[in-house]
Amino acid sequence: MKTNPWTKRLLVLLLIPLALWMARSEKYTFTPNTALTTITGERITLKALQGKPVLVTFWATSCPSCIKEIPHLVALYKQFHPKGLEIIAIAMVYDPPNRVVAMAHEQNLPYPIVLDITSEHAKAFGRVWATPTTLLISPDGSVAKRDIGAFDPNDMQARIEQLLKG
Repeated sequence: MKTNPWTKRLLVLLLIPLALWMARSEKYTFTPNTALTTITGERITLKALQGKPVLVTFWATSCPSCIKEIPHLVALYKQFHPKGLEIIAIAMVYDPPNRVVAMAHEQNLPYPIVLDITSEHAKAFGRVWATPTTLLISPDGSVAKRDIGAFDPNDMQARIEQLLKG
């Protein structure tokens, strides 16, 4: 049985908003004890970061939007890290570790980079499936903002400033 091409397009148009809605309404399972190990071997727990805003970004070296966001992330880090902001970049499971490490060095990334070898972190932070996905976690540990796709740098800057004041 042949399917009308318009039927396929309509189905895709209906499924994309549903997937985005499901991802935004997803309950997050990360806890203050969620532990992350960086490419340099440093162990970070969210519990140790409580009281600070934390920006967690899921990315991949093969993702053009992720690469485009790097200068914005570096600028946010340089501007707000001295005031308490932490940024953690988590590379997706399908990203080869050697490429992640090489890009981190090439781009001279100042914030910690984590490899998600088993998809454990993508699951813990709300079943992250698209890159980039960015979560801004408030000092009390709640998710203040979740962006699927590239974030708006001006909006993110304003939100971070508000969390640092609060």
